[in-house]
Amino acid sequence: MTTLALNNVRPYGEDATNLLIDVTRGVIEAIGDSRFDDADEVIDCGGNVLLPGLVDMHVHLREPGREDTETIATGSDAAAKGGFTAVFTMANTNPVIDQPFLAEAVWEKGQTYGKCDVYPVGSITQGLEGEQLTEIGLMARSGVRMFSDDGKCVNDPQLMRRAIEYAKAHDVVLAQHAEDHRMTSGAVAHEGEQAARLGLRGWPRVAEESIVARDAIMTRDYGGRYHLCHASTEGTVQLLRFAKDQGIEVTAEVTPHHLLLTDEQLKTYDGLYRVNPPLREARDAEALKQALLDGTVDVVATDHAPHGSEDKCVEFEHAKPGMLGLETSLAVVHRVFVETGLADWRFVAKVMSERPAEILRLQDQGRPIAVGEPASLVLVDPQSPWTARGEEMASKASNTPYEGIEFNARVTATWLRGIQTYGAQQD
Repeated sequence: MTTLALNNVRPYGEDATNLLIDVTRGVIEAIGDSRFDDADEVIDCGGNVLLPGLVDMHVHLREPGREDTETIATGSDAAAKGGFTAVFTMANTNPVIDQPFLAEAVWEKGQTYGKCDVYPVGSITQGLEGEQLTEIGLMARSGVRMFSDDGKCVNDPQLMRRAIEYAKAHDVVLAQHAEDHRMTSGAVAHEGEQAARLGLRGWPRVAEESIVARDAIMTRDYGGRYHLCHASTEGTVQLLRFAKDQGIEVTAEVTPHHLLLTDEQLKTYDGLYRVNPPLREARDAEALKQALLDGTVDVVATDHAPHGSEDKCVEFEHAKPGMLGLETSLAVVHRVFVETGLADWRFVAKVMSERPAEILRLQDQGRPIAVGEPASLVLVDPQSPWTARGEEMASKASNTPYEGIEFNARVTATWLRGIQTYGAQQD
């Protein structure tokens, strides 16, 4: 048995203790006050915070098709550096992940690299064309747990009804990108005073909210497990609250950038701030914070979307939507909730690890820090100031919206089933 001792750690930011990890089996062997000096390796963790490894329901790793901006390997590096031990990569690649063998190839590549569990998300419709459903049953049998046309909305209500029914039959999650494209043609910024002042075509809240309302009613009538990608408006929060009050099985995610940033950032016309859905107003961000606190919104998901400089260093209207998120998300959540006193580290573990693992029914991720549980863990120093720099990130791209912003919480180590996948000394 190969063992690793983590001395002087604070699980969930609470009382300091020591952990003994059986690296061979990848599980926590013991927790207690003894120092475990006979372990094969001993790490003094300096009283830092220990959390379950983070789980991201929504990333774009670009492979296959755009390996110039991200690969499964570089995305796994970024994930490990951000404290993640599992990510779900969306289907809008080239080719689209709409066949079992493509999904299986993504999973195998992630496992071979070994830094992070990379789960493929299957597309809802073939080629993301919104016309014909994929073989949801075949892909589910190959291990796909979630289906989404993210980047595009399944606008056709009859097609969406059929997708909900098929997803229910195979007990998989259906994740919707809520956007009525008829209302967003040519839109690049939130429809409000800022867009009007800057001369940018506005993206109304109702384009998202109308789809959320429709899909909630469909899920009520036809069942299944429905998940809303990147909730962004105050009205969406109200609709989600209504749906949950009715007992509808709906879950939702919010991105770090929709919690911290607003459309005030657009004053510079910097393409780094173009994202889908767009950055909204302060009242939307506040509603999303409260919704995450009270459970109306279930999880934080990054929507990590790498782009090359040729797609971002252009006029705002021509910039491709999307932002990096894996390496900054924990720091953002710490700033918004922990530093302000709105929530504690237990809350962070819930929304960034435990709840996403529960929604996706992962057996060995998002588990409690306890004896016999998988040693997929992240160590965080909450008082280690660092400045976000795109060029210093492990991602192949550098399009972070937090360029030059100083954060206080830093990931110092990540372990996947007892194997260290990131350490600050390695950076």
